[in-house]
Amino acid sequence: MEKKLYITTAIPYVNGTPHIGHALDYLLADIWTRYQKQNGREVRFQVGTDEHGNKIAAKAAEAGIEPKLYADKMYVNFEVLMQKINASYTDFVRTTDEHHIGAVQYIWQKLQPYLYRGTYEGWYCIGCEAFVTDKEATDNNGVCPDHNQPYQRLSEDNYYFKTSAFTDRIREAIETGTMQIVPEFRKKEFLELIKDGLQDVSVSRPRKNLSWGIPVPGDPDQVMYVWLDALANYITVLGYPDRADWQEYWPADVQVIGKDILRFHAGIWPAMLLGLELDLPKKLLVHGFINVGGVKQSKTLGNGVNPTDVIDNYGLDAFRYFFARHIPTLDDGDFTWEKFETAYNTELGNDLGNAIQRIAGMLTRYQAGVIGQAPQGEHDMGTYHESMEKLEFNKALDEVWLMVRSLNQYIENVKPWEIAKLVGKDAEAEAHLSEVLAYAVGALLQIGDLLVPFLPATAARIHQTFESGVVVPSEGVLFPKIYLHTPDPHAPKA
Repeated sequence: MEKKLYITTAIPYVNGTPHIGHALDYLLADIWTRYQKQNGREVRFQVGTDEHGNKIAAKAAEAGIEPKLYADKMYVNFEVLMQKINASYTDFVRTTDEHHIGAVQYIWQKLQPYLYRGTYEGWYCIGCEAFVTDKEATDNNGVCPDHNQPYQRLSEDNYYFKTSAFTDRIREAIETGTMQIVPEFRKKEFLELIKDGLQDVSVSRPRKNLSWGIPVPGDPDQVMYVWLDALANYITVLGYPDRADWQEYWPADVQVIGKDILRFHAGIWPAMLLGLELDLPKKLLVHGFINVGGVKQSKTLGNGVNPTDVIDNYGLDAFRYFFARHIPTLDDGDFTWEKFETAYNTELGNDLGNAIQRIAGMLTRYQAGVIGQAPQGEHDMGTYHESMEKLEFNKALDEVWLMVRSLNQYIENVKPWEIAKLVGKDAEAEAHLSEVLAYAVGALLQIGDLLVPFLPATAARIHQTFESGVVVPSEGVLFPKIYLHTPDPHAPKA
């Protein structure tokens, strides 16, 4: 029996507001999910929120409320974003869920043979909620590059997880592709990072230093460290260990993560799974960061892009299009409002929107909306499917745009409006015109099929307009021109 598919996204801390990086996680996972479903596969798609840890306790204290109440108010921001980008997720996990807490305590007990007590002294970043090595602290001049704040020197009595015991098995899984890290250069980076072996990691903290978290079973003075709790969500959300159907979905087929959390997902997480005697995920899809005009987004600079602003001004499919095509799936990308608006007006508006309108308009004008026998799209789909399988969604979308452009080129070359003038004068003109327009519809329907994972609303509109054999007019222009950030070429000259 074919295994059911499972894709996951990283669960963000609820103490901040959702940003474009989170939206990218949900978008990439959604594209993959829709593509698999379109090809008849059953998919579970997990999202969720990470709700324990000092940062959340501190924010709750500032607001004068209990941490759980704070988390209850904040997690909704992420849920709203997931729905806003139309992510077709099936499972939402919160690390404060009863089932998750119980399952993580069970995992702790199963990992007992690999847990030991020790005193930890090291450099700690509050922002990452993570300790770093002395070498890393020195290389970064004592300041975390992601959070721009100095590391703190901490010494405390903790439980350790013997990650080092799994180094060879993890390295082998990565090298042989049992657990594939995509893209290849991230795999090399990680193998370089662990060339001297994985370090054992601290997996608990004294309750006096960390009050808000899952209690360590059998030790009331210790609380589980956030990474052990958070990483476990990928299996607890499926029902591990007590709901049998989790086994139909695990191992995950794809786990979508940002490059900044690769070390946890390729090091600690596989070690946990091996300690539990479970299979490793098949693929880690590691995406990059989105810069703004070549500069890293930061709160200090106030240059962050809010996904909601994009969607509210230009529509959801415009958002999905730009971030799927113009941000490389497997590397860093760059956003500016000018780039975005130009892509919207020229590629979505002129190339695609215009083609749909023109073809529907000519059919209505010349054939009372009746579409002749539309041939199946004739464009070879090999490269598109290959790119989808390699998780290079931007390249798959490039392929679709080649088809959009060649359809426009075809219309310019055969000039249906000229053929229409000959109807009634030339015996073959009517059949020729019908054939030309039917060919154009066949190409559009094929484009519509390929856009299903990327632009679901646009794909539905194409199918609705043409697939019944008679043009079904729809309200309004598909991608009306918008000039909020670029000059309007039609504006009167000053």
